[in-house]
Amino acid sequence: MPGEFDDIRARLERITEELTDLSISRLIDSIDAGGAEYPVDEKRLTRARRAVEKAISILREPDDFDEP
Repeated sequence: MPGEFDDIRARLERITEELTDLSISRLIDSIDAGGAEYPVDEKRLTRARRAVEKAISILREPDDFDEP
């Protein structure tokens, strides 16, 4: 059924934005505190964002049964 994953994709896109915002916020806090290295959880946040982006990509793929 076309578009059946649209709502889920939209929610995942919002989650991606939240993860990005949180990551940026952590980086800014680290810089403001005089840190010269990435925050400990930055790598985990980036991995989580990439995983969500991968899920979005998968949900954009056409269904196998739609092929002629």
